[in-house]
Amino acid sequence: MDSYVRSDAELAAVVAELRAGPLVAVDTEAASFHKYVDRVYLVQLSSRTRTAIVDPLAVGNLSPIGALLVDPAVEKVFHDADYDLRILDRDYGFRAVRLFDTRIAAQLLGEPAIGLGSLLEKHLGIKLSKTHQKADWSQRPLPPAMLAYAADDTRHLPRLRDLLHEQLVARGRMAWVQEECKRLEELRWTKGGGGASDSDEEAYLRVKGAKALRPRDLAAFRELYAWREAVAQREDKAPFRIIGNDPLLAVSRALPETAVALAKVVGLPPSLARRHGPALLEAVHRARALPEAELPRLVRPPRGPKDPKVDERVEKLKAVRNRVAGELGLDPGVLCGRTTLEAVARAAPKDRAGLAAVGELRRWQFDVLGDALLAALA
Repeated sequence: MDSYVRSDAELAAVVAELRAGPLVAVDTEAASFHKYVDRVYLVQLSSRTRTAIVDPLAVGNLSPIGALLVDPAVEKVFHDADYDLRILDRDYGFRAVRLFDTRIAAQLLGEPAIGLGSLLEKHLGIKLSKTHQKADWSQRPLPPAMLAYAADDTRHLPRLRDLLHEQLVARGRMAWVQEECKRLEELRWTKGGGGASDSDEEAYLRVKGAKALRPRDLAAFRELYAWREAVAQREDKAPFRIIGNDPLLAVSRALPETAVALAKVVGLPPSLARRHGPALLEAVHRARALPEAELPRLVRPPRGPKDPKVDERVEKLKAVRNRVAGELGLDPGVLCGRTTLEAVARAAPKDRAGLAAVGELRRWQFDVLGDALLAALA
């Protein structure tokens, strides 16, 4: 049974029913592909017997969802929970406990394809539609086809969870998933996706290719980026729908002074040159007029001297990590990432106590890989 929840009373009743069961699958739909100011536009909730699609634009009080997410008596099943948990924190301050992430479970079972569609097709014979993958979930009313698509994102998760859970227990890997899912409880929204220290003034530097520009070109890109942000915000559109990063970078490198020169910029589609020509040229003009002393310059932190011994230890650790990953049927990066190997190499522990003290190493990694890592360092 499916229901489309659009009132406080309906939501309270649905959540009361879901909290009486052992688990609930959760997903969200946002509209960052379309909107400048993104937000949660749908929340999907499924037990093993029913699915509810909650409309946050219509429901005034979403606190029952927050209470459900922190209820330790109910397991919350997500597929790739990272972004969902971050935006639920960002928009509502909701946290979640007792999580089971089917993507993490699939990774630690050595599944070659860990997307939800691939897993459902392989294990349950269900083929999901991709028709509305990039749909605008902010539109109202939502057509029945879009609501059905949203419901399918959680409808089948309980069955997939049961199947993966059974395999994890049979292969002795349930504790691995539990440790990884426990860490998800600490996820919080961070501005810009680059960490809490990011500022809006630095956002243009996070665009791939920006840091390779010369100072004058970088000044132009900063001006162009700021112009695009202003237009996107005014029109409430995703910035790339105004103009993409690559055309902006192309204009920044060319620094055209006239409409004729702008039309010749390789990488700038003629339609965008015609539509935004005056604004692009004005931004370039401002950058050209800046004194040398006011041009943006990247301050790169000094890199410490490389330690050949650490590099040598990393290579030894990689070799044993790759061998053990092969024996377990896991992707080497899933078993133990390079950042963790580098932390172990820098610490150079001599015994199990020293290895256990390396904060980057998970407990399950220590159990599975610890003796091999110590042998490689011996």
